[in-house]
This record gives sequence, structure tokens and C-alpha cells, in this order.
Amino acid sequence: MSGEVHPVDQILPTPRLLALGLQHVLVMYAGAVAVPLIIGRALKLPPEDVAFLISADLFACGIATLVQCIGFPGVGIRLPVMMGVTFASVGPMLSMAAAPDIGLLGIYGSVIAAGLFAIVAAPFISRLLPLFPPVVTGTIILVIGISLMRVGINWAGGGLPTLTKMIDGVPHAFPNPAYGQLQGLGIALFVLLVILGLIKWGSGFVTNVAVLLGIVAGAVLAAVLGMMHFEKVAAAPWAAIVLPLHFGPPKFQLVPIITMCIVMIVVMIESLGMFLALGEITGKAVSRDALTRGLRADGVGTFLGGLFNTFPYTSFSQNVGLVGVTGVRSRWVTIAGGGILLLLGLLPKMAALVEAVPLVVLGGAGLVMFGMVAATGARILTAVDFKNNRYNLFVVAISVGFGMIPLVSPNFFKNLPHGLHPLLESGILLSALVAVALNAFLNGVSGKTAEADATAAAATATH
Repeated sequence: MSGEVHPVDQILPTPRLLALGLQHVLVMYAGAVAVPLIIGRALKLPPEDVAFLISADLFACGIATLVQCIGFPGVGIRLPVMMGVTFASVGPMLSMAAAPDIGLLGIYGSVIAAGLFAIVAAPFISRLLPLFPPVVTGTIILVIGISLMRVGINWAGGGLPTLTKMIDGVPHAFPNPAYGQLQGLGIALFVLLVILGLIKWGSGFVTNVAVLLGIVAGAVLAAVLGMMHFEKVAAAPWAAIVLPLHFGPPKFQLVPIITMCIVMIVVMIESLGMFLALGEITGKAVSRDALTRGLRADGVGTFLGGLFNTFPYTSFSQNVGLVGVTGVRSRWVTIAGGGILLLLGLLPKMAALVEAVPLVVLGGAGLVMFGMVAATGARILTAVDFKNNRYNLFVVAISVGFGMIPLVSPNFFKNLPHGLHPLLESGILLSALVAVALNAFLNGVSGKTAEADATAAAATATH
């Protein structure tokens, strides 16, 4: 009996391994490329640089996945996990991107520092679990989804509603004439309807990749209507190496680093619950040491992400759900998926094709993706006792209110020190800090049910 191989460690036949690995890649692909698209376009980078961000992201996704699944001394949980950029980091990074003195290099500096912080903090993170019961994690994920909906709505509109132009050295805002064009809105609606149709009438694998198929259908329609151009795709090389620090040396600034470290704490708490849930799904006991190795791999992936021109990494819950749906528990399937991601990262033509997809196409998908993040937060909150514990109502109400401040009134904190703006302009971090503080004040901190709560919340979480 001692010689039996656990299903998690079972190596499947190569054809099946590759097919199942590709399925994992397709399930997480839309989410994986969304963040570099959001950040690259927020920074107004040239199309070739946005395409490079996509390649770098896929490449780093592959590395982080292999580190997590293969495992090395002290690093990697060795379970079927796919790693990708967390949406929890998008809000803070958009605030950093809007600050001229931070920009992309400042983002990379904060990501590298947060990765190192996570590596060091991994053994202690499980002790913070009582600070993040479902009322806190559900609220944070709800605000993440609401915050990102603004991005999806503007994508559907075709960009930003206003354009900034310099007149006599002073910035002025003007309406964007290309915003809200009927043709673009029609394409976004078409993508949304395709996704809904696949979810309604599709089954199994088709349903899992409904968002990706919707984007493909929208891109085909946009190409037929002459809205999608392929000059950059034709000019892109077939293969290229992703080199570290492509955009230059990172900039290390205190407030962005603190901001990203707070993001990593939230991300690692979510990962902790994800690992516990995955242990239940695969039937493999997850020890405290294994949790530490998994969280440390989050840190290593994030550190490497900063070096390879991309962003913070975490385990993707949609892939955890896929393990439960398919019943295939082998970590070698996700190792194969990691290898496929590495290969895709070395194909610039593929990244250029993704970058060429018009914003309105992504808008139809963004409404679904980001709306599902908000809906997931709401679903986690359904497990919270509001009837017998009225304090939970105040935790959610006030935390969501603080999270809305940067969205509703961007100049609300304009008179506070400039160095605090990257923190104060992130509704996600504001809501996280307020939710943790209010819950601790009103409900107290108890570790008795923290692990069970984290597992239950992870079952419904998404990135």
C-alpha cells in the first residue's frame, strides 16, 4: 500500500496530459491576459509594448505555475494549481499608473518588493486568518468587482469618455467623440449575448471557456466590419525571448511598496483558503508546512513577475473549480498547462493578435468577467449571519461606502499628503482596511472557525 501513487502525483499518458493541460490554459486565458491589457492601456503604452506585456505575463504565469506544482525545497504546494495575475492588484496599480512619479517602473518596484515580503511573511500569514472571515473577504471581493466594472463599461464604450489635451501647458478634458459609438456598443452587446448563449445552451468544456469563445466571436465580427487591424500582428516575430527588466530598472518607493504588500496579504489569505479547498477536492491532506510552501510560491511568482515585466500572482480559483468538475486531480496536468503558458509567452505573434482585439470586444466580456467577481463577493456574503449579528451589516455597509469614495469622488482626498494618494485612491484597499478594522472592533477576533470559514469562502472565490 505504501507504494501506491496518490492521484495528485499520478502521471497521465502524454496525449491526455496535454489535452487536459490545454483545457486549464483555456479556462484561465481570458483572466490571464486581462490585467496586462488593463494596465498597458491605462499607461497609454504603444501596441507593441502592450503585446509584450501579454507575452511576459503568459511566460511568468508558466514559471509561477511550474514553481507551485513541481515544487522546490521550501517552495510550492505540489497540488494542481494554475497561477495568474490577481485582479486584487488592478485597482492599486491603476492608481500608481495615474501618478506620473510612479508609472510602470514604480509598479514593478512595488511588485518585486511585495514578492520578497510574501516570501518572508509566508509562515506567519496563517495566523492572520482570523482577521479575514467571510464578512471581510466577501466585502473585499465585492468592492473589487464593482471597482473593475468601471473598466469594463469604458471598454464597451470604446475607451475613456474624456480625452486630456495640453493647452498652454495646462491639461484640459474634452469629450471623446469615439466614445459610445453605436457600432461599438453593438459589438459589445453581441459578445455579451454570445457568452450568455454559450452559458445557457453550452455544456461542460464549452461553458468553461464561454468568455474566451465570446471574445473570439466578437473579434471575428470586428474584423469583418473593418474595426480590427492586423498590421502589428503581421509585423510581430513568430518567436522571441522574454528578457527581465525590459522597460528599465524598477523604482522602489515606500507608499507603493506598502500598498502592494497589503494587497499581497489579502491575496495570500485568499490563497490559503484556496489551498485548503483544493486539499478537500483532491483528498490530499494539506499540512501547515504545505500551506507555507504554497504561500511562499505566491511570493516567488510575484517576485519573478516583477522581474519579468508583469504583476502579482496567485492561484486561479476557476482552475480549482475545474479540478472539482473534471475529477482529474493530477498536478502533472497543471504542470503541462504551465509548459503551454511558457510556450505561448515565447510567441509574440499570439500576443500581438490579442492586443489587436478592439476594446469594445473586450468590453462585452469585461462586463461578464468583472461582474462575476462582484457576484462572487455577494455569494460569499450569503454565508454570513446578518440575521443574528447586526454588526455584520455595519461592516459591509461602511466598508463598501469607503470603497466607493475613489470611484464616486476622485478628488475627495486631494488635500491629504501626495505620498498617500496611491493608497487612498484605491477603493479596494480602503475597503479592505476598513473591513478588517471594523470586524475586529465589532465582532472581535477568533481563530476557532477561521480555517473552516476560509475553506468555505474559497469554494466560491474567483480571481
